[in-house]
Amino acid sequence: MAVYVTGDTHGDFRQIGDFCSVMGTKRDDVMIVLGDAGLNYFGDERDIARKTGVSRTRMTYLMIHGNHEMRPATVEGYRLIPWNGGMVYQEERFPNLLFAKDGEIYRLGGKDVLAIGGAYSVDKEYRLRMGYRWFPDEQPSDETKEYVEQQLDKAGWKVDAVLSHTCPRKYEPVEHFMPGIDQSKVDKSTENWLDTIEDKLDYKEWYCGHWHINKRIDKLTFLFHDIRLFN
Repeated sequence: MAVYVTGDTHGDFRQIGDFCSVMGTKRDDVMIVLGDAGLNYFGDERDIARKTGVSRTRMTYLMIHGNHEMRPATVEGYRLIPWNGGMVYQEERFPNLLFAKDGEIYRLGGKDVLAIGGAYSVDKEYRLRMGYRWFPDEQPSDETKEYVEQQLDKAGWKVDAVLSHTCPRKYEPVEHFMPGIDQSKVDKSTENWLDTIEDKLDYKEWYCGHWHINKRIDKLTFLFHDIRLFN
């Protein structure tokens, strides 16, 4: 089983489909999508159509929750099932499209891997004004944060890798901040919390999406269109 990782797809999986064709992937290979997969965005038949297409690729997907999509726990048809040492959300008709539960630690590619989704939408007001969807539960709740920390307590605050949507605040790519946004009004509570996690956690690598860049700094890798071998 090969494990790959990439950034936000926002419903466009054509690049991954081409990658699967070129690489000759198999259904038990895994593609990690670091949030905003775009498969639970509309809440109607358009999501079903996208999932139908994506599910036909020869790949199993593990998707982190992003801020521009519904949480799978709130979408009818999802159930929690055990998978690679943790729990994931799965729809019966799309068995290879899996969504990570925040705080779960999976065994992937010989690594213990922690999943943490969610982020704040800096374009919230624009989205509401233009009639685009915005999700009030986009950031991890206090209950979710508590669960993540409880899971890390059990793991002795040591994992091989972290998969998150946004990043710890100390690693925010300020050079890629959206122009015209007053940063003093941006809710950075998730990034601040991830900072406390990162300070305490014994880990080897950290991957995140959200920022639409490909960049490496210290042990943290931002991904957007790049597809990397994870194991």
